[in-house]
Amino acid sequence: MGKYVLRRLLWMIPIVLGVSIIVFTLMTLCPGDPAQIISGAGASEEDLQLIRESLGLNDPFIVRLGRFLSDTFIRFDFGKSWMTGAKINEQIAERLPRTFILSIITLLLSMIIGIPLGIMAAVNQGGIGDNISMFIALVGISIPSFWLAMLLVLLFSVKLDWLPAMGIGGIKYYILPALAGCTGGIAGYARQTRSAMLDVIRSDYITTARSKGMPEFTVITKHALQNALIPIITITGTRFGMMLGGQMVLETIFTIPGMGTLIINGVNSRDYPVVQAGAILLAIVFSLSMLVVDLFYAWADPRIKAQYVRQSASKKGVKKHA
Repeated sequence: MGKYVLRRLLWMIPIVLGVSIIVFTLMTLCPGDPAQIISGAGASEEDLQLIRESLGLNDPFIVRLGRFLSDTFIRFDFGKSWMTGAKINEQIAERLPRTFILSIITLLLSMIIGIPLGIMAAVNQGGIGDNISMFIALVGISIPSFWLAMLLVLLFSVKLDWLPAMGIGGIKYYILPALAGCTGGIAGYARQTRSAMLDVIRSDYITTARSKGMPEFTVITKHALQNALIPIITITGTRFGMMLGGQMVLETIFTIPGMGTLIINGVNSRDYPVVQAGAILLAIVFSLSMLVVDLFYAWADPRIKAQYVRQSASKKGVKKHA
């Protein structure tokens, strides 16, 4: 199992490297002059040339790409923001924990509400519990998060004055953004859990467990749910990777200085180093999320763990034979 993890980590190197090259190339090909954006209107051509020279924009593409890859993957330095002059490494270190906290709270709310709704829908297939759960899921997936965010601000911040409407501070600052961002996750978990549970509860071993007189709660939670975890784990890893990459809309509405606002400000101002750093971080987060998902697969299903072990053993045997 350890060799499988090591192999997956090594595979992350060409993936992240490829993403870096693609993002750098696309940013280079984008129309517009970063020097003009940095200097503003009215700058002379001499001033623009000085800015381009200081940023290395006059160098050939292959030279700039090599310098970027060397700084990023050898020196582990994303450089400085062209607009603010701040070090991007320090900005990421400051902003990433805020996005991480918001993502964790949002994900937990989605799971705590969505998974029980999906279980209730599957157990009561075609009944009132199923209809209620799927109606809640339909409403959750239909409500735009930015619209719900503004409603929550009007109710809990403006009218009731219970929670802060913007900024960052204690845990109370994350409540409204998490509530606004979890509706789509609740719907996704409810629908996925219902589908997975329906496949499982029709199995023969579930019928056998019930015939042995086991309590229904034990049958559902210990036997059925455990064997329906694979698709639930998949959606968890995917959603967490997306959220940690930057919840741009919610962070903008609630003025949370996280990764989302950093990336979107970089895009709006053509701040190439910021955008490139955000894309690389997103690629790393997704790769690690998928690795964690595979490890949870092995935890949830021993057959998958045995498959990983067999793959490692077979490759080792082939090398010895060769």
